[in-house]
Amino acid sequence: MDKIAVKIDDLTVAYNYKPVLWDIDLQIPEGVLMAIVGPNGAGKSTLIKAILGILKPLAGSVKIFDQPYDSQRKKVAYVPQKGSVDWDFPTTALDVVMMGTYGNLDWIKRPREKEKKEALEALEKVGMLSFKERQISQLSGGQQQRIFLARALVQNAEIYFMDEPFQGVDATTEVAIINILKELRKANKTVVVVHHDLQTVPEYFDWVTFLNVKKIATGPVKDIFNDENLTKTYGINYKVSIQK
Repeated sequence: MDKIAVKIDDLTVAYNYKPVLWDIDLQIPEGVLMAIVGPNGAGKSTLIKAILGILKPLAGSVKIFDQPYDSQRKKVAYVPQKGSVDWDFPTTALDVVMMGTYGNLDWIKRPREKEKKEALEALEKVGMLSFKERQISQLSGGQQQRIFLARALVQNAEIYFMDEPFQGVDATTEVAIINILKELRKANKTVVVVHHDLQTVPEYFDWVTFLNVKKIATGPVKDIFNDENLTKTYGINYKVSIQK
C-alpha cells in the first residue's frame, strides 16, 4: 500500500455515554482526495474532530504519518463547518487568511511581509483578492467559505480536513473549490472532505469512506462506490446514478 497519511485504530467516541463512532479502523493513503459520506448523525464531523484532537475519544488512537497528531500539527490544516464560525467577529478577509500563517511564526506571532504575500497569493487563488479589506461579516456564504479555504492553503499543509466545504455555496464557488482540491491532490497532498452530495462523489473524489457510526467501507471510488455499500450505509435500498 502507498504511504499512510492517517491511521486510525479502534476509535470510539461517545456523547453522554452514547457511541457516535464505534470501533473505527481506517487508513487514509497519502495523496488521495477522499469523501466521507453517510446519513445525518453518522459521525462524519465527529470523526474529523477526533482525528484533530478537538474531541477526546473513549478509546483508540490516531496517527498522522505514523506519529501522534500533536507532533504533526503543522502538517495539518482544517476548514470547519461554516455554522461553527463567529462571522460577526470584526476582522477582514486578509486578517483571517493571515491567521493561517501563525503556526509558522515565532511566539510573538507578528506576520512579516513574507506571510502577507503568501496570504494575498492564497486570496488570489480562491478568487477573493479584491475582497481582502472586506469585513468577513459582509461576505456571502460562498465568499466566506473561499476565505477559510485560503486560510487553509496558506498553511501549506500535507493533510487538509474540510467539513462540508460545499454547504451553502453557489455553483461557481463549488467548481472553484473542487478545482483547488484537485490541484492539492496533484501536488500529492491528502484531502479529506465531509461530503453530502452523493451524485458528485464519482466526479469529485478518487477515494471514499462510508460511515454510519461504524465504518462500512473505504477504498477507491471506482471499486466501492456502489449500490451495495450505499444501501448498507443509508439503511435503504439505495440507487445512485454513477458516472465513471
